[in-house]
Amino acid sequence: MSGGALTPFFGRRRQEPEVTGSQLPAAIPGAKPPTEASAAPSTAVPASGGTSLTALRSICLARMDPATVAGLPPDRLATELERLVATIATEQRLQLNAREQRQLALDLVDDMLGLGPLEPLLEDETITDIMVNGPHRVFVEQRGRLTLSPVQFRDLQHVANVAQRIAAGVGRRVDESSPMCDARLADGSRVNIIFPPLALDGPCISIRKFARKRIDFDKLVGFGSMSRQVSRLLQIASRCRLNVVISGGTGSGKTTLLNALSQLIDPAERIVTVEDAAELQLQQPHVVRLETRPPSLEGKGEITQRDLVRNALRMRPDRIILGECRGAEAFDMLQAMNTGHDGSMSTVHANTSRDALTRIENMVLMGAFGLPSKAIRTQIASAIDLIVQVERQRDGGRRLIQLTELVGMEGDVFTLNDIAMLEQMGEGEDGQLRTRYRISMARPSFDERLSYFGQSEAWSATLQDLSA
Repeated sequence: MSGGALTPFFGRRRQEPEVTGSQLPAAIPGAKPPTEASAAPSTAVPASGGTSLTALRSICLARMDPATVAGLPPDRLATELERLVATIATEQRLQLNAREQRQLALDLVDDMLGLGPLEPLLEDETITDIMVNGPHRVFVEQRGRLTLSPVQFRDLQHVANVAQRIAAGVGRRVDESSPMCDARLADGSRVNIIFPPLALDGPCISIRKFARKRIDFDKLVGFGSMSRQVSRLLQIASRCRLNVVISGGTGSGKTTLLNALSQLIDPAERIVTVEDAAELQLQQPHVVRLETRPPSLEGKGEITQRDLVRNALRMRPDRIILGECRGAEAFDMLQAMNTGHDGSMSTVHANTSRDALTRIENMVLMGAFGLPSKAIRTQIASAIDLIVQVERQRDGGRRLIQLTELVGMEGDVFTLNDIAMLEQMGEGEDGQLRTRYRISMARPSFDERLSYFGQSEAWSATLQDLSA
């Protein structure tokens, strides 16, 4: 069995039929014969005994023939392991009913093919983040709130084994000599691993789950992330090829909103995406996806986002979508927006629309290009049309709180127009915040672009509807 296999094993816990004792054959094909010690009769031990189950697990693993089971699909492997569990339980006089035998077999398959105890959390579509702080502290984010999960690992070594399997799946290793690793699961979920001595209490795993279902603007409106009218403004902005920056904190919904915006791009356009870890789910037929590469164990071969953005400019893109702007690639992204690649989009970590612009300026300065601040700000002002600020609020909801137009410069200061600003109106009996948008009816600086695409009247009508 390959140690780096990451084949997901989803759906079985809800679908498995109950298995009776009469259905359990004697042994798994190719299993090793029991030794005298393992075959010797012993006093019956209840299934609830933690030590006995640990011993049973170890005996099962010791008797398995990797060459025989390597090619078995997950469902068949689970059935064969269940037979082996039943045989060994009988030999050891362990009192296991059919349901417990089946569960132990499923746990073994999770350990062999998947991510062990994390598999049911990966299966749950309501969970967006999984954070392993130790064998007995697994937290999840569900519906915007952090809670302690009942899922547990056996010990620190069990956590380390799962972490090393994830790293091996992307051709990397994680241990004391290389204690940090970024990886991606087979389903696209993003993973960060950190090992001792950097992590003082043992290996830590953080998983940002990949959404299996596409989320469009209708769903975002249904979730309460924005009003119908604000979603219409964003749709017009995407159709009119405005350059958009989505700003917000960690876990605020930036990538989800970027995915929704990208669905409105004309299928005839050539799109190049650049990401640190691939998360975007573009459905257009002409998409080129680029992803960074970390350095090898020798510290060589690293490909950064800046390298990819510069290369993307040579690929004749109509639009460039940068998954997250976090360094010197901000300069190349501004260059792209200013050189005919209208409709480009990116995300950035910032608390407000104005902070987002300051952060972009600082990222360009980090690149040591030798440009004065005035020149950088002028380039930012001419490149970016809209800043969309999103936030995860105290009731767990992820909402669009600012839709801001970058009008231009007055001296050295950015001139901004908050087209829509979310205001809190109190709290409902269900604990959810009651909100509304405050609207600016000022004529946008990109009105000519709206007219060019025939959307000027639609934009004005939407603002009128929103202010009513």
